[in-house]
Amino acid sequence: MKRGRHVRLENRYAEIEGVLTYIHQHLFEPLTLDQLARYAAYSPFHFSRLFKERVGLSPQYYISSLRLQKSKDLLLNTHLTIRDVALEIGQQSLGTFTTRFTERVGMTPSEFRNSRHDTVQRLRALQMLDEWHTAYSVESSSSVIEGTVTADVPFNGVILIGLFAKPIPEGLPLYGTLLPSLGRFRFCNVSPGTYYVMATSVSWNMQAADILLTETTLRSRTKAPIIVNPYSSVPYQEVKLYPPSLDDPPILISQPLLMNRFLSRKFTPTR
Repeated sequence: MKRGRHVRLENRYAEIEGVLTYIHQHLFEPLTLDQLARYAAYSPFHFSRLFKERVGLSPQYYISSLRLQKSKDLLLNTHLTIRDVALEIGQQSLGTFTTRFTERVGMTPSEFRNSRHDTVQRLRALQMLDEWHTAYSVESSSSVIEGTVTADVPFNGVILIGLFAKPIPEGLPLYGTLLPSLGRFRFCNVSPGTYYVMATSVSWNMQAADILLTETTLRSRTKAPIIVNPYSSVPYQEVKLYPPSLDDPPILISQPLLMNRFLSRKFTPTR
């Protein structure tokens, strides 16, 4: 009985996989919940539930995230005006596009477009660091979240890891740090709340565009949240970096922004 249920779940997720491919192929067309549900041959309610189980986000939030990721590509690789970039991804209001981009990427569209040169400089500065602080936080409490970052493939570079409020790396992490290699991480003084562990990586030989667009970087995410209660212990976290897959939400947060904050020590060290 259990085995049969497991097979049915795999089949349902296979259908969601087909919807993900469809979304990527038709990203700039109208994509309503009803349309996607019909494509998967489910009711809208059932489809939404399965999609969120598979991806961690609602279908519409996933689509809006992909479109913002595409806007990053357009900003870097075309000469379109910011207004035209907004129109390309279906956003009619320049003000709304700028606000959403800034909230979810961490800088304005204009700042992102002009950050290519600074990105290389920050990566080189990180490579020359002699001392690394391994835990940073912005709140005050008594809980600790720690774990180990591993990877199935060889990796030589910097790892960006953080605790986010949603199961997608966007905006600034509530707690974040950079690691000079695979290995242990530790967040101290974590306030009670619900968090998702997200990590990505930048190899030392990466070019600026690859760092800014993050489409090929190794990454990791937890679909299940970490619940932190006052004065309670949190299970040790095993974080494994893997190549990007179709159901991963895009990494919207600006990695150079995190590098700069780390270098300028704007987060308070907790050790």
